[in-house]
Amino acid sequence: MSTYLPTLKQLQYLVALHEHGHFGRAADSCFVSQSTLSAGLRELESLLGVVLVERTRRVVRFTPLGNQVVAKAHRLLREAEELSELVQSHGAPLAGELRMSVIPTIAPFLLPRILPRLRKERPQLKLFLREEPSAAAIESLHHGRADCVLLALPYATGEVETEVLFKDELLVAFPKDDPRDPPATITADLIDENRLLLLEDGHCLKEHALAACNRPEMRASATMIGTSLHTLVQMVDNGLGLTMLPKMAIDAGILHDTQIVARPLKADHAWRDIALVWRRNSPRAEEFHMLAQELRAG
Repeated sequence: MSTYLPTLKQLQYLVALHEHGHFGRAADSCFVSQSTLSAGLRELESLLGVVLVERTRRVVRFTPLGNQVVAKAHRLLREAEELSELVQSHGAPLAGELRMSVIPTIAPFLLPRILPRLRKERPQLKLFLREEPSAAAIESLHHGRADCVLLALPYATGEVETEVLFKDELLVAFPKDDPRDPPATITADLIDENRLLLLEDGHCLKEHALAACNRPEMRASATMIGTSLHTLVQMVDNGLGLTMLPKMAIDAGILHDTQIVARPLKADHAWRDIALVWRRNSPRAEEFHMLAQELRAG
């Protein structure tokens, strides 16, 4: 048996390289230089006496054994995270470091309202935020890069605990001079699928909007090109179509200085549930419930 064991830092480098497939981007994600990351991986391979990564000028390719080691490294890093969480959970509540991923259709509208109060009322809490789409955020949670995730449900989250904070209604946004003269509330049958602009794949709000309308033909006809809600708003304001927006974005002023009119969507499920999720059986569960209460109060 080897006298020396891989370090957590070496395993973090290996996992980062597997995730990004590029030495430079992997180094950036670990906040180290590329030479430091490369040296750490060489030391790991030397320690284990095997080749884990095949390096060429153009491609980073993991060996079959390398992929197995990455899978094991994920589990070890997650165990290390849970060990740290266990220790922190015995300290003051909502204190110390906490890493939260937030999806882009929530972060710019909710966080500016709640962060100043959190900083004032929880000065010992060091909240590190990462904005990323739902799939990436849930992956970060399960791989230990995030402690909790603020996202919109329904969404496939895997083995997690969930606390719903509130419902966020969906509204239909039209150009002000829309020739259809939209009524006070919009039913799904009034939405012209050929003019509907939605966020591109990877944003759960697209799925929530389509599910609320319950019109299968929309999936094929809607134009899914928006990279952000702000982009969609600009397109609608220029008369290129209509879209659906969450109420939190409208309340935060996303329609200010536009000629857009927003009307409530009348449908069975014309909302999304804003929720905080964390890994099941986390020793910091009580702390996350407290954080959920703080976010709900915001």
